[in-house]
Amino acid sequence: MKKITIAIDGFSSTGKSTIAKQLANKLHYVYVDSGAMYRAVTLYAMQQGFISKNVFNFDKLISDLPKINLIFKFNSALGFAEMYLNGMNVENEIRSLEVSKLVSKVAEISEVRRKLVEQQQQMGIHKGVVMDGRDIGTVVFPNAELKLFINASAEKRAQRRFEELIKRGDKVTFDEIFKNVQYRDHIDSTREDSPLIIADDAIEIDNSDMTLEEQFNNIYKITLDKINEVS
Repeated sequence: MKKITIAIDGFSSTGKSTIAKQLANKLHYVYVDSGAMYRAVTLYAMQQGFISKNVFNFDKLISDLPKINLIFKFNSALGFAEMYLNGMNVENEIRSLEVSKLVSKVAEISEVRRKLVEQQQQMGIHKGVVMDGRDIGTVVFPNAELKLFINASAEKRAQRRFEELIKRGDKVTFDEIFKNVQYRDHIDSTREDSPLIIADDAIEIDNSDMTLEEQFNNIYKITLDKINEVS
């Protein structure tokens, strides 16, 4: 069966990573969470004191980009690859609300995007990859055989993210999460470099009222149809 490139884009907290992991496992494809890469760069900037709630020294971050080494290492116990920043496993740290509040600012920087897009394109050069993010179908893999755009209402997405963080033990409020979702939607959609848009040839899926099983079955059928179409 011919391998294809699958690009999954969408707003924050739509469950893109969950469906991408499921799809990659089912197809025995490589899964790449591009958002984890931007989060890791954001974490680095936070650690170095380059960015905080009221400060962002993007010149220092840009000059430090050559010092940032990002790799994914597969964790067989978890069934997916975890993000390593300069040799350290930061998978848990990058999922914090603190990183979520700042990652869209970091993702706006053209130099950051160029560095990460180049790495992402190399990861998918041999196809057989499922990658999720904000600009995968429009910038990273504009020629991907299958492009999906996942969406859901802001309220639904905020509730999912809230439940996820509470389960982690984070002390957050729903209102705080809802405002963050709205803020990230605005930044991601209006940034000058590679804004979040629906590719002309993408299939849009609203999962506001879908179960995970319903969503997977729907997307898996779409994927098999596409693979058969191009084979």
